[in-house]
Amino acid sequence: MRTCCIYPVVMSSAPPAPVKQPPAADRVYTHVKQGVLDRRYEGGTLLTEGELAEAVGVSRTPVREALLRLEVEGLIKLYPKKGALVLPVSAQEIADVVETRLLVEEHALRKAVPAPPGLLERLAELLARQKEQAATGELAEAAVTDRCFHAEIVRSGGNEILSRLYDQLRDRQLRMGVAIMHSHPDRIAKGLAEHEEILRALRSGDAEEAVAIVHRHIGWFSHLARGEVR
Repeated sequence: MRTCCIYPVVMSSAPPAPVKQPPAADRVYTHVKQGVLDRRYEGGTLLTEGELAEAVGVSRTPVREALLRLEVEGLIKLYPKKGALVLPVSAQEIADVVETRLLVEEHALRKAVPAPPGLLERLAELLARQKEQAATGELAEAAVTDRCFHAEIVRSGGNEILSRLYDQLRDRQLRMGVAIMHSHPDRIAKGLAEHEEILRALRSGDAEEAVAIVHRHIGWFSHLARGEVR
């Protein structure tokens, strides 16, 4: 008969080790980036080093370092002695993201058929989560889940290079997604319905139908960029 080993419990009076915070520049970077993505800092907002240093509780040096990183990523534009301007989402940026997404996602969908049960289960789970978030007004969270829905399809193809390329669009997708949900709330229900259609086409093994739906689903942003959507 197997017995369990019982070890004596050693009580320690030592205080718990303090939780180590990320470097100051990383904290500023995360604070500003999240603010841009969830629209607390909208396009056209001018951020100053002093305001950010006070908001995060750091000196101005790490603020400058964080802002340089964000400028490289195309989220802000630095103006010496003035601050950092949050760049609005441009029509050209929307068009470029749409073109890249269509190239990657249409290819991934064709490779995804026949879809493995694990992928179908994961997509159904994400769709249910997105519906719940949309219903409760959690638009930033719904945009993240929307992006995850598409990323799962891309990853299912097993092409690491394409997956990494798609991941590079993540922040731009999230920012565009939140902006669209706020400016075109009617699009939320339409987007969810199109996700259901994509999932249905994958379940039935109809790759070309899935591609057609995704082309319509993502292509809508192109009409927006050209000013054809009011």
